[in-house]
This record gives sequence, C-alpha cells and structure tokens, in this order.
Amino acid sequence: MLNIVLVEPEIPSNTGNIARTCAATGSRLHLIRPLGFDISDRAVKRAGLDYWPMVDLHVYDGVEDFFHRNDVTDLWLATTKAPRPYTSAAFRDGCWLLFGKETAGLPEGLRSRFPDRCIRLPMRAGARSLNLANSVAAITYEALRQTGFPGLQETGSENDG
Repeated sequence: MLNIVLVEPEIPSNTGNIARTCAATGSRLHLIRPLGFDISDRAVKRAGLDYWPMVDLHVYDGVEDFFHRNDVTDLWLATTKAPRPYTSAAFRDGCWLLFGKETAGLPEGLRSRFPDRCIRLPMRAGARSLNLANSVAAITYEALRQTGFPGLQETGSENDG
C-alpha cells in the first residue's frame, strides 16, 4: 500500500481528486496542515464523490507531527526542483510519496533534508508544473507499476463505469 502525503494542500478540488485516486488504488492519504480548506468542504466531497468512504485518511498538525507519528523510512519527494526524473526512483510497496502545496511546492527545509530522494516529472522548458492531482496520479501509478499493482484488478469488466 502506498502512502500519498500532501503537505499544506490549498485547493479542495485537487485534494478531492487525489482522494479519488487513493480510493481507486488502495493508497493511504495523509494531509499535513495547514490546509487551504476544511476537509468537509463541498468542493472536496464533490471531487471525491462517493469515494470518500473508501479513503484511509490521516491528518497531521504539521510536518514534524507527521514524522513523529509515522515510521517514514522509504520516502520520495515530488518537486519541480529535483535533479532526476521520477522514473529513476525504485518504488517499493509501503513507500511514502510527498507532494507540496499548489502555489509553492514542498518547503526547502524538506527538500534539503532529503536531497537524494527528490524526483520530478519531466516537462518542457517554460512549463511551471502540472496540476497537483495529475502529478500525484502519474507518480502513484508508476509506483504501482513498479510494485506489480498489488491488490488491484488488472482487467476491466462490463460493469465498470
């Protein structure tokens, strides 16, 4: 099971879409305060729709609270400032994928604390970044691909939407 960590997310619909990705993949969702919204906001619920009951959600009062409450040994930090692409990471089941807030990314203190664990999505010159929910989905599915999609259905069915 992957651990998706959002550090100070600001946009409720992004978090709702990420919650839906977590529900569909069986990943845990960790939110680190301050949040730019109340997690009971309609925008969060609307984006996640009926998936919210399937989300294993954990909320923390800050980065240090997060590290204090979890044994985080295998982590990857997604940042546009990373020197290497996400495809060079060796993801393992149970790893932690950290993503920063929409307007500023991950704090410098976190990036400098784990410089060899920073990865990025390659983009054209001049493109600032992808939407947070898209970045989470791309890296989550690469991690799942590398670990053999544990516990996930590998074929579709006539009843899938």
